[in-house]
Amino acid sequence: MLITAVLFLLSAAAIYVACEYFVNGIEWLGKKLRLGETATGTVLAAFGTALPESAVTFVAVVMGRTADVRDIGVGAAMGGPLVLATIAYATVGIALWCHRGRLGRADGRVQVKHARLARDQAWFLSIFVAKCALGLIAFVFKPWLGVLFLLAYALYVWRELKDEHEVSDAEPLEPLKFQPRATTPSMLAVSLQAALSLLVIALASHVFVSQIEVIGVAMHLPPHVVALVLSPVATELPETLNALIWVRQGKERLALANISGAMMIQATIPSALAIFATPWLFDLPLIVSGLLTAVAIGYLWWLFRRGRVDARRLLPVGLLYGVFAAFVAWHFAR
Repeated sequence: MLITAVLFLLSAAAIYVACEYFVNGIEWLGKKLRLGETATGTVLAAFGTALPESAVTFVAVVMGRTADVRDIGVGAAMGGPLVLATIAYATVGIALWCHRGRLGRADGRVQVKHARLARDQAWFLSIFVAKCALGLIAFVFKPWLGVLFLLAYALYVWRELKDEHEVSDAEPLEPLKFQPRATTPSMLAVSLQAALSLLVIALASHVFVSQIEVIGVAMHLPPHVVALVLSPVATELPETLNALIWVRQGKERLALANISGAMMIQATIPSALAIFATPWLFDLPLIVSGLLTAVAIGYLWWLFRRGRVDARRLLPVGLLYGVFAAFVAWHFAR
């Protein structure tokens, strides 16, 4: 257990440090590609940080030899959006509240394009409801419908790039960590920093998830509890840490865009893979996770639609993950 504890702490630290390099590199990459902050967060940052958990789903559902292993992939495809819709958004609220004095935000108000994020929540919710509905029924040609989710994500990316294609020059970027003395770093250095930091995030996340599973076994937790409750939190750690870093820098637009974009990926690509390779039928815990995710997104859509989002109003969604954890623990303890 000592080795497990050391690896757990070291991998968590490695993820955080790598995220510092990643957010710095991805901001410069967005500027090089003439993308605004929202598009940088929803497309570039989200796609990069979502790769590790998408790989987990791919390995589980496509290469898994047993039904139990493939079920883990289905659980990951459902657990990821729940973590992002609850813990990640609550983390933004906590970080913004803790840094409100330094950032000059006495009221903890979130400074973002509310209408655009409200549209993203509605877009995600419509896709998420469709994929949950497929999990309740069985029919022969269901696997072919996975293509629709891939097309939905392609349409989402096209819309994001179309809506925001100009660089935001509201505030200067921090120097690139790989070229700290350069006023304008080279594209090679920017790409190398983003790619290497992403590689470290992926490797450290794999170690972190493995240690979570070992700890679960040592605590005599049922495998389903680990797969449905602990593992999704671990796999979504990069997005959560990215949000924490960006909010600390006063860039909650990037933080929320990263979460929103990652949720769209989780609602489409991993789900499409699971629909291709599994029956995609939900048991009670997956149904409950879907309901709680929909409730969280509905609440967030309402907040952004009103245009009055502050740190305190983001906190309640975090409690929904606690509700899910309690339900799963009760369900498997019966």
